This record gives sequence, structure tokens and C-alpha cells, in this order.
Amino acid sequence: MSSIPSDVVALSDYARHAHARMTPQAWAYVSGGAGDEVTLHHNPLGWQHWQILPRVLRATAGGHTRVDLLGRTCPHPILLAPVAHQCLAHPDGEKATACAAAAQGAGLVLSTQASVSLESVAALMKDEPERGPLWFQLYLQPDRGFTRDLVQRAEQAGYEALVLTVDAPVSGARDRERRAGFALPPGVSSVNLAGMTTPGARTLSTGQSALFDDLLHHAPTWADVQWLQGITHLPIVLKGIMHPDDARQAASLGVAGLIVSNHGGRTLDTTPATATVLPRVAQAVGGQLMLIVDGGIRRGTDVFKALALGADAVMVGRPYVYALAVAGALGVAHAIRLLRDELEITMALSGCATLGQITPEALISTASSP
Repeated sequence: MSSIPSDVVALSDYARHAHARMTPQAWAYVSGGAGDEVTLHHNPLGWQHWQILPRVLRATAGGHTRVDLLGRTCPHPILLAPVAHQCLAHPDGEKATACAAAAQGAGLVLSTQASVSLESVAALMKDEPERGPLWFQLYLQPDRGFTRDLVQRAEQAGYEALVLTVDAPVSGARDRERRAGFALPPGVSSVNLAGMTTPGARTLSTGQSALFDDLLHHAPTWADVQWLQGITHLPIVLKGIMHPDDARQAASLGVAGLIVSNHGGRTLDTTPATATVLPRVAQAVGGQLMLIVDGGIRRGTDVFKALALGADAVMVGRPYVYALAVAGALGVAHAIRLLRDELEITMALSGCATLGQITPEALISTASSP
């Protein structure tokens, strides 16, 4: 079993060790972003533009970090975001991540593009009594029949919600990946998409766009969200909401929750940091929906700030994949524990005994949008 390096005391330490252990191609895929990586850079800075205004001499003994998410009481508000192809980081891939999540009571959102089967991951988690939520992230495929079958597989395997990613109808221009010559190595693939048929390319006339006149004809729309609601009994969470109007439209359709996300800076570059738009989305939905945020969460103070700005929980992505690369399941479990411990410390030092006591009044904004 891999051991945790003695100098790893914060999530950022895992990144340094992971860089040394992963191939240049895998590192470019996991750590890179779109374009000039402006959004990738701004996401963690967005949390730093909020300062915590602590209260003192408040009774916090007996406090806790419990939160209810879609009917499940969770020991803390930390979930692991869907990250594709985790076998790029460690041979055990998503299986190691699932074991760590179950051991630490963290929610797990499994990617459609996981490198192990959705059934094998669910089998490792679903019967663990202390686990967090088990959700399946979904990309709507052009083959809607295949998508229906994939949803049914998730239902039968024991997943409790579908997380529909809505902010990536096409891939971003990921320069770092292209410079590194990234391609999936032998033995790593999107196994849950095996057997899917892809539509043939349209015949384009001179001057037509391969994107607008072909690929985007298969991109999902709000009507497809309603179609998905009609084929599953699972609650649906939309991932990739940044605009308040989109949040309001989602609420009008009766979805179960939203994830404020800019895809970790991997799709459209120069979008705002999620810390910047979270308060606007929270105001737009007015507490009607479960609200989760990801993007640049690296410290327990970041988690605290996200909850103060209106989120019910947070998701982390790259940090746990770096921990996976360094020490497998043990590393992922340690990363979750570090973040939870820091959240508890922050709450104690800010005078908040429960998550419900974390309010906007606990923060001061020091800058406009980064």
C-alpha cells in the first residue's frame, strides 16, 4: 500500500507530489484548463477575495458538520466531484476513490467517463452504513436509447441521483493537453460507454461549420432535461449553472438541485470564479433547491465561505485526484479528512457550532470579480 509523504499536511502538498509521479500527459489532462487557463487560475483566488469575520466567546461545544442532502443525512458537506479516467492517476482508479469516500462519509459523484464500471463502484459503497451520497454524473449522449439504458443501469446499481452536466456541449480548447500530446493510454477507456453508436458526420456545404452545422445538432437543451425527468425516478441535479436566469429556469422545471460550476476552468475560459457567482445564484433560487458549488476549493476556510455564500455543500475535484496519484485510497481518505478537519477548526474559531450558523454576515468582500 502506498504511504502518505511526511510533508503532506495540506491539499496543496499532494499536487506537488502528484506532478512528480504522473506522466506528463496525464498531468496535463488532470491539472490543465481551457485556453490561457484564466478561469483555472481565478477559481481558488475567488475564495481568497472573501475574508472571514469571526465571532468570539460563543458556545460551540457539541457542534457538528452534519447536513441533509436529498434526503440523506451526511456527516459533513464535502463531496467528490466527477472526474473522468481516474486510472490515469492510479491503477485502482475510481474503486480506490469509492473506498475512501465510503470510509470518510464523503459523497461520491461518479463520472460517465469513469475508467471502471458504474456497477463495480456502487458495489463498493452502497452497503456501507456511514457513507455519504452516491450519485451518477451523466452526459446526455446523441444516442438517446443508449442514454436511457445508462440511466437504468445507474438506477439498478443503487445510485441515488443523476447529476446532469450541462456546461459542456463541446470540449474546451485545452492547449496544455494538446501541447502534451494527450491520448488515453492502452487499458484506460470510458468503459460505461462501451457499445454506444455514434452518429455519422453530416455532409457539410462549403462555408458550413463542423461545430454549428453538425456537432451541436446533438447538444442537449432544456427540453432534454424534461425528457430525462420523464424516464427516471431519480432526482436530477444540474451541474454547470453560472447564470441566475438559468438557475431560475431550472427551478421552474422542478429539478432537485444545482451545482454552481465552471467545469474547473476546463470548458469556457475567462468565466468568473464560482465564488463570484455563487451569491447571485443562491439569491435567484431563494433556498428552493439544494445548492452545491465546486471550483478552487482547497481549504476548510473555502468550504466555510461557500456555505456562508449560500451553498449547502461543496465538491472537490483535482485535489483528491492528486491524492489518489500519490497514495491511492489512503491518500483520498486523508485529503477528505484534511478538508473536514480544517472546516471544523474554521467553525470553532468563527463561533459557529453548526453549518446553519454560517451566514453571509460571517464574510467581508475585499474585491470585485477577480
